[in-house]
Amino acid sequence: MSFSSEAKAELCRDFIDKKCCALAEACGVLLYCSGFGADQLRLVTESEAFAARLPQLFRKAFKLDFDEVQEGGKFTFLILDRSKIDRIFEAIGYSPVESVSLHVNYGLLEKDCCRQAFLRGAFLSGGSVTDPEKRYHLELATNHHKVSRETESLLLDQGFSPKTTLRNGSSILYFKQSEGIEDFLAFLGAPVAAMGVMEAKIEKDMKNKINRIVNCDNANTSKVVEAAQTQIAAIRALRERGRFEDLPEKLRRTAELREENPEATLAELAEMFDPPLTKSALNHRLRKLCELANEE
Repeated sequence: MSFSSEAKAELCRDFIDKKCCALAEACGVLLYCSGFGADQLRLVTESEAFAARLPQLFRKAFKLDFDEVQEGGKFTFLILDRSKIDRIFEAIGYSPVESVSLHVNYGLLEKDCCRQAFLRGAFLSGGSVTDPEKRYHLELATNHHKVSRETESLLLDQGFSPKTTLRNGSSILYFKQSEGIEDFLAFLGAPVAAMGVMEAKIEKDMKNKINRIVNCDNANTSKVVEAAQTQIAAIRALRERGRFEDLPEKLRRTAELREENPEATLAELAEMFDPPLTKSALNHRLRKLCELANEE
């Protein structure tokens, strides 16, 4: 089951209690479904949980049953009876004759619980959320542009900040930040899904932090290796020119330890002296060896 399906299944476990909330949720479903007009109602979903919830929701909201339910990969719910469609229009405050375009009836959403129910219905019908382990994206899609603009206003009133776009003739409201998706899912009534987004973000942040540390360590290791190779090349040049034995005792001892420990860091090499040197003192000696090797 996809993350989106799991989120919808979690939302569908909420019992449909109040008539006002059932009506608000059904309104969200209708405005974000694949086909709602004066001639027919057509609802299509892949979610088994939502498919099981729809008949209960419509009985609670409108006291009617669907005329036809088709199964086969997806669930399709149809109402073709004009008297039923008229009853739905009347219940949500529309006129099938006078309503030129559908819109959000704010009169149904005066209570906070009804606003939550409306947005839950919109998400169940026309929403999706991507697996947060892959990327962060939650959206609500509808063919009714006015509905999308009014839903955006509703979301803004509730403290959310969705972005908007158009895709294939549909109006899209979407969230791309993990915090916005977490808050929206929790508001709808899906705390487990919201926690899943939060956990995925924590895991990603931890992996990124580890990668940064590893990359930094690798970069530092490369610098140590490059510096050691330069120093060993200088010492080899001094030997080839017969100048090694003429070096002061401190520089000869430093050169010998560097040749014996080509992978050691400055700190590690400094500890090998008796008594141990400071990194600054050791670095000074190694620089001196390189300078002598570069002299003609």
